[in-house]
Amino acid sequence: MASSLKGKTAIVTGSTSGIGMEIAKTLAGEGCNIVLNGFGDAKQIEQERSNMEKQYKVKVTYSAADVTNNDEVKKMIDDAGQVDILVNNAGIQFVAPVEEFPVDKWAAILATNLSSAFYAVREVLPQMKKRKSGRIINIASAHGLVASPGKVAYVAAKHGIVGLTKVVAVETGTFGITCNSICPGYVKTPLVDKQIKDNAAKNGDSEQDEKNKLLDKHPNKEFVKTEEIASLVVYLCSDAAQSITGAHISIDGGWTAE
Repeated sequence: MASSLKGKTAIVTGSTSGIGMEIAKTLAGEGCNIVLNGFGDAKQIEQERSNMEKQYKVKVTYSAADVTNNDEVKKMIDDAGQVDILVNNAGIQFVAPVEEFPVDKWAAILATNLSSAFYAVREVLPQMKKRKSGRIINIASAHGLVASPGKVAYVAAKHGIVGLTKVVAVETGTFGITCNSICPGYVKTPLVDKQIKDNAAKNGDSEQDEKNKLLDKHPNKEFVKTEEIASLVVYLCSDAAQSITGAHISIDGGWTAE
């Protein structure tokens, strides 16, 4: 049976590695044309873009837009033309107690993890409303539902993403558009690898000790797989998920159930 996503165009922010790259590849495998976005080595990005295009027989383009800049986000969306699916995934992290948290890091995390999603949603909604069709998926976090020490900006931004999702869902309910947030627990990505290494150096522990500390949050004692998140994105983009909107869907090994 042909995929209902075949021929649609998806923008995935922060898709040059990690969760975003997995989402982009999985959507491409369903027949979506893809707009990659994010930072990294230009040659490596081009190789990934070219490989995806050849492997999945879809159109894959790359935008170097800085998603913290509204004008650049607008240009990325204008250049993409019709956008059927928007996945807001771009994110950064920094850890420090509130009273020691650098003001510039606070601003950068709020801009990358929250404002960027607002800019992109704001730009795609007019065309989606006109067509009475669209899927918006915001990658939030378990930290959009609960807090951890040292992550004041990240937790604030991800709570904001969940709130943004709800408002967009309420405002677009009669336009054939759905807007949902996915709230993963700890996923084995470059972001988490860096956190593990930084914590090990800071605390004088082994990296395995730091991994175990993270997995203590997960009753199933496993990292979430990027493939699991990507598969959930595909489902939320499908016709079968038409009535799912304004939801925050946990995929966290049971973390937020406790």
